[in-house]
Amino acid sequence: MNVATAADSTHAPLADGDLLAAIDIGSNSFHMVVARYTLGQLRIIDRLRETVRLAEGLDARGALDPIARQRALACLSRFGQRIRDIPPHRVRAIATNTVRRLAAPQAFLMMAETAIGHAIEVVSGREEARLVYLGVAHAQPPRAGQQRLVIDIGGGSTECIIGRGFETLERESLQFGCVASTRRFFGNGKLSRRRWRDALTEATAEFQQFAGTYRALGWHEVLGASGTIKAIGEVCAAMKLTKGAITAEALPLVRDCMLTASHVDAIDLPGLSPERREVIAGGLLALEAVFDSLRLERMVVSKAALREGVLYDMVGRAGDDDPRVESVAAMMHRYGVDAAQATRVEKTALELFDQVARAWQLGPDDRLMLSWACRLHEIGLAIAHSQYQVHGAYLVEHSDVSGFSRQEQQFLAALVRTHRRKVPKAAFEALPDRLLAAVRGTSALLRVAVLLHRGHEAQALPRVVAVGVEDGLGLLLPQRWLDARPLLQADLAGEPDDMAALGIALDVQRV
Repeated sequence: MNVATAADSTHAPLADGDLLAAIDIGSNSFHMVVARYTLGQLRIIDRLRETVRLAEGLDARGALDPIARQRALACLSRFGQRIRDIPPHRVRAIATNTVRRLAAPQAFLMMAETAIGHAIEVVSGREEARLVYLGVAHAQPPRAGQQRLVIDIGGGSTECIIGRGFETLERESLQFGCVASTRRFFGNGKLSRRRWRDALTEATAEFQQFAGTYRALGWHEVLGASGTIKAIGEVCAAMKLTKGAITAEALPLVRDCMLTASHVDAIDLPGLSPERREVIAGGLLALEAVFDSLRLERMVVSKAALREGVLYDMVGRAGDDDPRVESVAAMMHRYGVDAAQATRVEKTALELFDQVARAWQLGPDDRLMLSWACRLHEIGLAIAHSQYQVHGAYLVEHSDVSGFSRQEQQFLAALVRTHRRKVPKAAFEALPDRLLAAVRGTSALLRVAVLLHRGHEAQALPRVVAVGVEDGLGLLLPQRWLDARPLLQADLAGEPDDMAALGIALDVQRV
């Protein structure tokens, strides 16, 4: 199903010389990479990395301690200074496992966004996996027709991906990173062979959940990404076990060398940087569990990871390769959406949007969200007609939708939830404050478009004039056309009360 429209282009295409920046707000380290778009290629011009150990400050209740929070905010403030002159739509900041696990993420995100001066997207584990794979695939282009396995051990989670070309086939994300696992299994710092065996048994069981599926699918090569795997590769080289790769023969020798220390603080592996010492035990444990579960023989260390994947995803979004477009089309197909009706609603909603966007200060990203919400607003009908907007919102928010951040899915889900019937007062609680005006405005436009097309008529609508004012939407509709549609008149009469929770007063005039 090809439903791409002009609405799928968020911003002007990239021009030669444009700068882009990607920020990876990880559980162990924060990374930023700045690139210049030159002759169709990305050229890295700056990199920044700081060890923040955000995951160290996360407690069992999902609260973040003030010391870790302050480390994070100070780092983001420094990153923000470097990118203050780059347009906001050319910057993407991605938060991963630790922020996903916060009980109240908005409290942290408000401060973090202020510190860096840009919006921060929280991505799911599987979306994180897709971005990691994209970065690795562009840095080390795959051979035609061959599959590869990519492993990324971060601070809070481990991503395992099988892909072919630049597309993923399988993606998994486990709560098993170097910081989290060191705290979980070696929280008091003590090391012993018995403790290691017990921890490895538990870790291997977690990876066994998908090991059979992965081995059946198969791969031709294995690549490892991010700091933990890079550090272990450097240890293998320093111990003269390999030339930088990681092998099934070398890994136990590295582990045995590490376990000669009885405490984490006493680890003295050749080639290991001091800042890695505190978390290498959990990282090595995760890697050994991966090798054992998937029966790996050799892993090559990749030069790229999540932040490079984010850069290339930005290039795709600015061109004709936005994965979100295909994801929305796939959902429409999966749930049997009436594509003709979705197109009618979308055309009208976008015409209304273009008339009020300046007055309501709505931007290209808001237009995209409205466009996709139009395509998905009826997916709940696949479950039941009664309360189908509720069913549809659940599907949008909780499905694995490639290319979307958590906030983007919550935005779409809010639009689907509020496109009909009375708008609940709690409809937008999950969204950050910076998105509230946009989601309320686009919800009002979607509601009007759905009402105008309630009859599912193929006949085109007459010209509808929309006027946006502060906290108000005026509509001018032809008198004769309305007179022939008593059901629409009744719907429009009740609409001001139904949409009252949006904070937008609807005023319908007949001309």
